Amino acid sequence: MQKMIWPVFACALLSVSCVEQQKRITVSNPTDIAREELVSISYAEFTEHFGVDSIFSVKLTDSKTELPYQLEKRGSATPENVLIWIPVDAKGEVTLTVAKRDAKPEFKAQTFARFVPERFDDFAWENNVLAFRMYGKALEGRPDDAQGTDVWAKRTEELVIDKWYKENDYHTDHGEGLDYYAVGQTLGAGDIMPYFDGKIHFTKHYREYQILDNGPLRTTFKLSFEPEELNSQTISLTKTISLDAGQYFNKVIVDLKNQQLESTPVVVGLARRGERDPQYDYNESNRSLAYWEPDIQGHGQTGTALILPESKATFIDTDNAQFLLSTEIQQEKPLVYYNGAVWNKAGQVKSADEWKAFVEEQVEKISNPLIVKLK
Repeated sequence: MQKMIWPVFACALLSVSCVEQQKRITVSNPTDIAREELVSISYAEFTEHFGVDSIFSVKLTDSKTELPYQLEKRGSATPENVLIWIPVDAKGEVTLTVAKRDAKPEFKAQTFARFVPERFDDFAWENNVLAFRMYGKALEGRPDDAQGTDVWAKRTEELVIDKWYKENDYHTDHGEGLDYYAVGQTLGAGDIMPYFDGKIHFTKHYREYQILDNGPLRTTFKLSFEPEELNSQTISLTKTISLDAGQYFNKVIVDLKNQQLESTPVVVGLARRGERDPQYDYNESNRSLAYWEPDIQGHGQTGTALILPESKATFIDTDNAQFLLSTEIQQEKPLVYYNGAVWNKAGQVKSADEWKAFVEEQVEKISNPLIVKLK
């Protein structure tokens, strides 16, 4: 009798083992670019497939390396997605395993955002390579008021927003970088505004903010702009901005409501520095714009860029203060675009040609996301 039970028991164990071996994640890279980025999997699908709750580990099968992850809530009380940081070679594929854990793993925060009331209502956000900010209500009407997106040049992987604001000397480079980027009355490093009759109509600064997720791997927040009269039209808008660890581009989703028109003309822009022969490249086929600034007072060179992957756009280079991409936003149809930057002294990109190639690679990544399968 025992001889009959044992093979059955062994087969049962083998069957369980085979089922467990099938519970994998494969991530394949369809591009010729080696990539390190986040993939997103529905939390409900993930937990059902692997039989786990919110406490688990994710590892590469070939090296047993544990990968950082984040439960993305998008402002909800419960998770909506599992975000996993993935390294994958060009045209490569990696396989991941998932296991239950007794304690939640701790991952170093690489993204962060906050409201900054001590600096005229700034809203600032960053990851381990860059920092940005938008200006708030308290700055309106002051001589130093500015309009667009500001970018801070970093050459440290540490988060610096709290430190730099506390020290209040971020226009000086103490070894970590500095804010030398001038926004003024422009769209800065990739902001968006209504555009009527060849003129930018700047809105008031944001009035409300909501942080939807705040690291460790992705920070997402929403800025709301109250209704106001612009060109005899009542316009309000929200900007939902996401920044991932290690990435040089924000994803921006703009929802604009116009009480008079179904379609509203807008421009997205990059401040320019008035040089005689600016180094820029506009790719009409994929609606990407890369600009390489001249050296500013010995602080180095900043590259800025825009990508409009889903919208028709017209390039405008007749404004001496900024390069513009004009497009339209339809009612109930948000506009999605990407704005990014890089600093030559950080070492990742050191020339206009390198920045152009970097932006083209980013377009390729956006157009060809990593392919995720649960098995």
